[in-house]
Amino acid sequence: MTSRGILLFAHGARDPNWARPFEAAADRLRERVAGSAHAEVRLAFLEFMVPNLHEAGASLAHAGCQQVTVVPLFLGAGGHVRKDLPLLMTELAEKHPQVQWTLSRAVGETDLLIQALADSAWSLAQPD
Repeated sequence: MTSRGILLFAHGARDPNWARPFEAAADRLRERVAGSAHAEVRLAFLEFMVPNLHEAGASLAHAGCQQVTVVPLFLGAGGHVRKDLPLLMTELAEKHPQVQWTLSRAVGETDLLIQALADSAWSLAQPD
């Protein structure tokens, strides 16, 4: 039984190829936590794709997670992160009161990702 969960939350799209980078990020995070901590990792989507936040959250609760951090995989904190996600988090807490749900900042607001975007843009802009 694990006590920690990390729920990655992305927007979703109709094209299944859109999810590949997010699935790869979830896989890399699973590899990272496997060696250093006992944590479950799930990926969820706001729309168009499954699982949604409620399904992924229920999966973590049923896996025995007592603390779950929801990490928005959004470049900025627009309406979905500022308005929709807090409502969904309230619903999760009501359905699974035994779990402590925590919402982190959007990944796009971190210095680490901002630097990675700049580095990637620089790399892509270089002549062959």
